[in-house]
Amino acid sequence: MKPIFHKFILLCAIVSCSLVSLADTGISDKDIATFTQIYQRELSSLTPCSAPNIRKSDAEIRVCSATLKNEGNAPYIIPVASAKGVLVLFHGLSDSPFYMRSIAEFANEKGYSVIVPLTPGHGKLDADKDMQDPELKARWYKHVIDIMEMAKHESLPVFVGGFSTGGAFATWYTLNNPNEVDGLILFSGALQLTSGAESMSKIWGMKTLASWLDGKYAAIGPNPYKYPSVASYSGLVLMDVIKDIRKLLEDNTVEKSIFAAHSLADNVTKFEGIENTTKAIKGEHTVFKIDETYDVCHADLVVNQVQIVQMQFDKSQVKEHERCAVPKANPLHKQMLNTFAHYLATQTNKATNKGM
Repeated sequence: MKPIFHKFILLCAIVSCSLVSLADTGISDKDIATFTQIYQRELSSLTPCSAPNIRKSDAEIRVCSATLKNEGNAPYIIPVASAKGVLVLFHGLSDSPFYMRSIAEFANEKGYSVIVPLTPGHGKLDADKDMQDPELKARWYKHVIDIMEMAKHESLPVFVGGFSTGGAFATWYTLNNPNEVDGLILFSGALQLTSGAESMSKIWGMKTLASWLDGKYAAIGPNPYKYPSVASYSGLVLMDVIKDIRKLLEDNTVEKSIFAAHSLADNVTKFEGIENTTKAIKGEHTVFKIDETYDVCHADLVVNQVQIVQMQFDKSQVKEHERCAVPKANPLHKQMLNTFAHYLATQTNKATNKGM
């Protein structure tokens, strides 16, 4: 038995995966080992995934742990034979890799190996210490760097993006490592928050006050794949990330193509942040704007009807009449993904031709 295949079988005893050839997927046995080690450190202990893969195909690698709320919160990799490129998708603040599921599967069906990480402090049964950790930003940045290090590939294009805070992580990484990325992808990108949130972040000592106000942070709520609320402290840490991005955008010379999808009815992350970023970074950008009349809420942009069914959201725990209280599928989800597919194909061709 070849050493590489032997290592892969040993890893399968810990993570959920199938014995498929990884030769031309852009994902190696070393990458899987690294992926597992990252979450061994972050989640303390790992357990074999008991439930079958959510995806119909067996060609998926997941890392499970008893510290997670459920296995739907687990990070995963979906490799594909003869991969056109590698795509990394970071999820948002307070949610989990589940939110990237429909986009990840779509990109995988289009020929891309997809990595969907789990941001430190997320998807857990108990996240109280994480969401008040003074080193939270440093942990987030290290996680992004570690994941992107394993995503690097000599011959395949690499794309990085994400939803909300995940989009901010992707932007931060791209600005710091433009030569390592062939395209930046933003779904409801958190590059500008509401005026209230932005103003609050400027008040001295606000993080300390926020950690007191958060009290014992609740991780269990009506949505099994999302915390019931965003911790005030972690929200302020996100603002620090956004400020870091704004500094990087000042007098930057980065030229990179961006795909951005955003709802103009989004009252969590403002579209102005996308506009300012696409102006500051040179490139052929694709912006998919959803008009206010569709009333697509922030978190709903990346969700399709299948995910709504899988959520099994407990409506009894919220006030249904309040806007955005109950998740709904994005009515333009299919159109958004088709536009995204065109962007990926165009940028993959450019990256491939450039490397010849």
